Amino acid sequence: MRKKKGIITSAKMTGTVTVTIHSLAFHPKYKKRFRVSKKFLADAGDHKLAEGDLVVIGETRPQSKRKHFSVLEVLKHSANVSDVLEEAAVDEVINREKTTEVKPDKKEEKTEDSTPEIA
Repeated sequence: MRKKKGIITSAKMTGTVTVTIHSLAFHPKYKKRFRVSKKFLADAGDHKLAEGDLVVIGETRPQSKRKHFSVLEVLKHSANVSDVLEEAAVDEVINREKTTEVKPDKKEEKTEDSTPEIA
């Protein structure tokens, strides 16, 4: 069974995700490596997947014309927009509390030494 590791680029279909696999190829004439990417359709199964998740897909029997892989394992979940906004809101509240701390009142008593003398 072939296994591939890639990033989910689309999770808009029901039960299906698009996984992009990046690899390096070698150019025979210029002797340079360059990045090549290929997209595969994979069955999501029971996994909760979103764009940006790092997954391992494995080969299965053909499930449709283009879909013949399924998600075997989720290696890393991406941060959802709601999670990022929630963290930003919490950080903002903490920063606001730090800047608006109650400072003790310091009454400056004027003494005769601090008043300017008029001559």
